[in-house]
Order: sequence, then structure tokens, then C-alpha cells
Amino acid sequence: MSNPLALVIDDEPDICELLTLTLGRMNVDTAVSRDIASAKSQLSDKKFDLCLTDMRLPDGDGLELVAWMQRNAPGVPVAVITAHGNIETAVQALKLGAFDFISKPLDLQNLRNVIESALKLRERPTDSGSSLLGESKPMHELRDLISKVARSQAPVHIAGESGTGKELVARLIHDSGPRKDGPFVPVNCGAIPSELMESEFFGHRKGAFTGAVNDKAGLLQTASGGTLFLDEIADLPLAMQVKLLRVIQEQTVRPVGAEREETVNVRFLSATHKNLAKQVSAGEFREDLFYRINVIELNVPALRDRGDDILLLAGSILEKLASSLENLTENAKTKLLQYRFPGNVRELENMLERAVTLSPSGHIHASDLHFQEDSGNRANVSGPMNNLGGQIEDVERQAIVDALEKTRYNKTAAAKLLGLSFRQLRYRIKKLGID
Repeated sequence: MSNPLALVIDDEPDICELLTLTLGRMNVDTAVSRDIASAKSQLSDKKFDLCLTDMRLPDGDGLELVAWMQRNAPGVPVAVITAHGNIETAVQALKLGAFDFISKPLDLQNLRNVIESALKLRERPTDSGSSLLGESKPMHELRDLISKVARSQAPVHIAGESGTGKELVARLIHDSGPRKDGPFVPVNCGAIPSELMESEFFGHRKGAFTGAVNDKAGLLQTASGGTLFLDEIADLPLAMQVKLLRVIQEQTVRPVGAEREETVNVRFLSATHKNLAKQVSAGEFREDLFYRINVIELNVPALRDRGDDILLLAGSILEKLASSLENLTENAKTKLLQYRFPGNVRELENMLERAVTLSPSGHIHASDLHFQEDSGNRANVSGPMNNLGGQIEDVERQAIVDALEKTRYNKTAAAKLLGLSFRQLRYRIKKLGID
């Protein structure tokens, strides 16, 4: 297999020499252009695996070239070299379709990381995955967007209501891109106590504070080489938002108690069910961080907007429960299609699990599904309705525990008492954490 071929576009001889030497040591052949016109000519004549371009060129700027490449050389990842601190230009380049950016003065380790990530795109085609079920138009559009953003290293913000599958989308972006072989580290920003947040994210050194008996790597170091998924990012305290912004811009962290910063190589994905723009207006979320994480936004559709996907998902869920879509009566199917699902896919899953567990005949009727009475008014969902999943799991857990106690923990007998197969009972015991 021949060496990859990179195009370097810069009018400074020293920068061209540095980039060419670095690429050569990575067994990448290099062609050089001094301006946009010659770059376009070379991109039209040859097949390149990577393009590195300066922002300021004699006959225009790199943004023009990035936009041109999206139309004329869409398969070539392009990274832009920006002046130190010029984050606005870097973000603009990412929005136009740049793969990544590198700040001057060039950090060789960061440069190598960008080159390695770009070259991995030639090893395998991106695949948005079959785990994101749905044949509706919104889902086809979402899968297309996932395929596109997976090739980039730009931060992606995933918006959508609770229960729509935002973490699944984040995992697909990771699994479809050049960081597939690296770690995927999800973190719920609202679940970390504020006093532990800096240590959890950045790590700490032994003796940095009371209880720090050993060095500890933070979430950012753990995710290096892969993806950090910041779920419910709207719950981050403002003080932490400032520190996270710097990490995203500089790709460096300083563990608590450390004297020096460490380089990390992380792609940032984030999500929240809240409206971040409104959070910014209310002063509850930093505007500069909002624009930095929201370079590309994906919106995950609500289940009520997905039409017949509801039955497709129901069939998949029931199959996992050792049941079948055929066990749903016609009136149950009709009700599912009419219901607005304030809890989205998570609510559908909980609803079907409960119905399969508690339906003695194996046939699921509309009355077995326990719809919320006020399903039409989704804008004013109350607290108890938001916790529907937890309530259903509590009922299910208690029913299983009662059956196990009645049968002296004979799982076969307990399954028979509950109207389940042994496999179904075993699945639920594991899912609900029943010891």
C-alpha cells in the first residue's frame, strides 16, 4: 500500500518545511502549494488523503478554500492553521466543514494527533450504525448527519427531549469516526458534586488535598485518544464552565496539585434536554462556552414525531424481552401510535417491560400499557410523570421480589408465578439489580 499523500498550503517556507518533515517522519508524502489557486489545481488533479492549510494566504484566506473543498473535494479532511488565540476563526472553519484546527505556534504532539486522526478516515468507511432504529424522515436525516459529523473533530452538541436517545447518538458518532478504537467516556455533569468536579475532570496529584493518597487520572485523561461525552452539560457550575472552555480550546489540563499542564487529545460531544440558548440569555450558561461546544448541533426527534417508528421500536424492545410484536393486540398498537410519549423511547421501553412482566396471558392489550391520562399536554409534564421510569421499575422489582419470596427463591417457579419464561425473569433480575 502506498504512503498517504498530504497537501500543505502555506506561503511561509519555514512552516512548509516543518510540516513536511513532520509528515515525512509519519510516512506521509507531501505536496506543497503557496496559494489558493495552485491548491485548487492540485486538489483537482490528484487524490489527497489530508490537507493542511494556513488561514492567511496571498490570494485569499483558508476559509474560502475550506468552503470550496466541501463542494469539490469533500472526501479530503482539511485542518486549518490559525493564529494563536483566534478561536472565532477556528470555529468558523469547523462550521464550514474543516476536520480540525491547529493553533500557532505549532505544537508537534497536537499536530501529530490531528494528522493521525485524519489518516484513520482512509482505513474504514464511516457507518452510522444499525442500532439507531427508524425509517421515518427525521431518522434518515439524523443518520445522514451522524455520518457527516463523524468524520470531523468539531465539537457536536446533541439536543433533544429526555429519553430520545442522545447518548446513543453520541456513541454512534464516536463509533463511526477515526476515534473508534479510542475510549468513549460518558459523564453526567449533574451527578458530580461541585466540590469534587475539578478532581473528577482533571485528576489530581498525591497529597493535593486531604484524602488524595494516590495520583488519579481525570475523565479528560481517561478519554484521551477518544471521545468525552458531557451529558446534561447545562448542569455544569459556571466556575467549571470557564475551566472546561480553556481545555476545549487548548487541549491541555492541569491536574489538581500539579505544577505543569498535560496535553490531552479529546473530541468533545455534549447533550442536554434544556434549551441552552435560553440558559445563556438567563445568565446560567456561559455564552463563549455555548458557541464553542455548539459548533455543530444535532437535534434528536421526539418519538411522537417519528410515526410508525413507534411500532418498529416496540418490536425491537419486545424481542429483547423474549416476546414479540405479535403479542401486541391491535388496540394496543393503535393506542401506541396515538400516544404522545412525554418520556419518549425510554418511556416506551419501560411501558413494554412492565406490560410483559405483568401480563399473565402473554397478549398485551391497551389496558396493560398504563398510559398517562393527560398525554396530550406534554408542555406541563409534572415531576411524578418525569419519574415514570423509576416508578415502573419499583413496581416491577417489588413484584419479582414477592414472587421469589413466595417460591423460596426458586427462579423457575417464580417465573411461572409471574407468567414469564425463565429467560425473561433472569433478564429482569439482572436489569433491576435484584440480588
